Amino acid sequence: MKFIDLFAGIGGFHLAFHRQGANCVFASEIDKNARLTYEKNMSQYSPELFNSHRFNDDILKINSPNTQIPDFDILCAGFPCQPFSQAGYKRGFQEDKDDRGNMFFKICSIIESKRPSAFFLENVRHILKHDDGRTFKIIQDYLERQLGYTFHYQVVKASEHGLPQHRPRVYIVGFRKDLPELPRFHFPQASPLKLSMSDIWGGECPKKIGFTLRVGGRRSGLNDRRNWDTYLVNNEVKVLSSKEGRKMMGFPDDFKFPVSETQAMKQLGNSVAVNAVEATASEIIIYLKKYSHLFNPKNKLAVA
Repeated sequence: MKFIDLFAGIGGFHLAFHRQGANCVFASEIDKNARLTYEKNMSQYSPELFNSHRFNDDILKINSPNTQIPDFDILCAGFPCQPFSQAGYKRGFQEDKDDRGNMFFKICSIIESKRPSAFFLENVRHILKHDDGRTFKIIQDYLERQLGYTFHYQVVKASEHGLPQHRPRVYIVGFRKDLPELPRFHFPQASPLKLSMSDIWGGECPKKIGFTLRVGGRRSGLNDRRNWDTYLVNNEVKVLSSKEGRKMMGFPDDFKFPVSETQAMKQLGNSVAVNAVEATASEIIIYLKKYSHLFNPKNKLAVA
């Protein structure tokens, strides 16, 4: 299977799909520090991605997806949650090239051009209620009615897939509707917790499941209601570092941060929980392989 990794961050989607045997053929990330971390770690899994200069730095530079992006089966994107307006919705793909407003529509333009077999999108759970639910309705309507894909979503927690933080996120999965009715896709069932915070710290911690990693508000203090990075370990106050954070997010011990500790913590706070993404990635790949014979033969899977 071939996939592309949009709004790629530090490679959570990339690592998850790589573990399931898929090949990343294109990626895009605009943040220069995240790009450093992404290439440092993902180059060992997908060297051709970087050797062929298919690690893009700005999604808005992709004006002709058919020529700028190779064929792929699955589009992955942890897209930014920004305001969706009816004006923006009606404007669709004609947004001002200098306006970074709605990246969702940029994703849609790539889906429309490339017609992948599936997509896997991730966002914060608050998107379900944003603008009294209108934002999510626009997302569903565009993917289903405008682009012709099935639409499945679920709030998934990292703690449901072995990692010791709740981190609830909305996962959206869809498949190209080549038939009037494709078999329904099912998200993976929850799995037992593999690590506790005591395992993460290597010492006794009273919190079994830790706080969700965030970007701001570091070092608020153990007793502050906004605290997310301070713990009591062996009766000592300790502050979370990237060493513990990467374990909580499902990144391997040899995952490297060629950036400052401040940047590393920011990158982890913005990342996806690898184990949770991988569980859904596995189900997507199984589904595509199982039902590949149902898809239009003119749109075969891109897998070699």
